[in-house]
Amino acid sequence: KVTDHLAQAEQTLFSFEILPPKKGESIDGIFRTVEALLPFNPAFIDVTYHATQLVETPDGKKVPIHKRPGTLGVCAAIKYKYGVDTVPHLICSGFSKDETEDALVELNFLGIDSVMALRGDPSGGDSSFVPAPGGHRYAVELIDQISSMNSGHWLHSTRDKTESTDFCIGAAGYPEAHGEAPDAATDLEHLKAKIDAGAGFIVTQMFFDNDVYFRFVDLCRSAGINVPIIPGLKPLALANQIEVLPRIFSLTMPKHLVQAVQSAQDKASVRQIGIDWCTKQSEELVRGGAPCLHYYTMGKASATKQIAEAVFGSA
Repeated sequence: KVTDHLAQAEQTLFSFEILPPKKGESIDGIFRTVEALLPFNPAFIDVTYHATQLVETPDGKKVPIHKRPGTLGVCAAIKYKYGVDTVPHLICSGFSKDETEDALVELNFLGIDSVMALRGDPSGGDSSFVPAPGGHRYAVELIDQISSMNSGHWLHSTRDKTESTDFCIGAAGYPEAHGEAPDAATDLEHLKAKIDAGAGFIVTQMFFDNDVYFRFVDLCRSAGINVPIIPGLKPLALANQIEVLPRIFSLTMPKHLVQAVQSAQDKASVRQIGIDWCTKQSEELVRGGAPCLHYYTMGKASATKQIAEAVFGSA
């Protein structure tokens, strides 16, 4: 479990997140990413799950499809090919409670016992989140269902006694508050509810100012949230990300980073600025006692590998 890795660690751990391949693509690209980062001994690898999106067919109809299916399969393939623990994202979007239970049954059979429990983005063309029929509206409800299964309580059991699962549950934390939260205090209350429901660790949304993370940890501790808080990191790769990422993820960009990117001469310079900035972030977070550094790779290993070589030693 993720919590076991964290409890047994004597130094800051390394982990990363990948995306399942687009439908119709080979898993070989995922394997290449994993193999490039294996020398840094990842404690675990997250695999995202994506809500359905509306896609226009040749005859002009719009149909909801999963552009990146296969989260469970990718997790199993990595776990049994490389012997690395995997953590699938499990989302509310598009799942009924029964479908959630079935997915957890499959994970349990596969020996995958850590999950990231998330609400997920709106499905299809919805502008705001709409739960699936018979599904959960909030991540805390999903966490509660997983915790219930851990206690041996299933949705429609006809048996006198059911087996218990033993999932370790991760929750998302937002150092600068979720974009839909009315304020940071309310967002912190929601996070505390997820921990009280059974989440055992937190992975944060990306941030580019470490003071934001350290302040968030202090606020969590003051609120009685005492589980490990893993910082999520993303190296900038493109100049437009200084505008796109704040808009999508409701985060702030440090002034010095913005100025450096705006002064860059070309794409290669921007990429190196992003790597250098993330490397300095990582080194400071290690000095500050972060339990694990979790990198959002977007399925591309090169930048994360360069950062890991500087922070965790050459592969």
